[in-house]
Amino acid sequence: MFGLGYQELLIILVIVLILFGAQRLPDLARSLGSSVKEFKKGVAEIKDDGSSAAKKDDEKKA
Repeated sequence: MFGLGYQELLIILVIVLILFGAQRLPDLARSLGSSVKEFKKGVAEIKDDGSSAAKKDDEKKA
């Protein structure tokens, strides 16, 4: 996973816990998850728009 071992991930987790605290960590993870979901949805919409635009161009040429 990104060339990180378990030791590096553990250090990152400890730093995040120190910076944000255990109380805010679930909210932070929830907002990160929803952001990733919205990003994936946007990428999928762009791909769909691009493929439908390519089909329209092909229909115009034919």
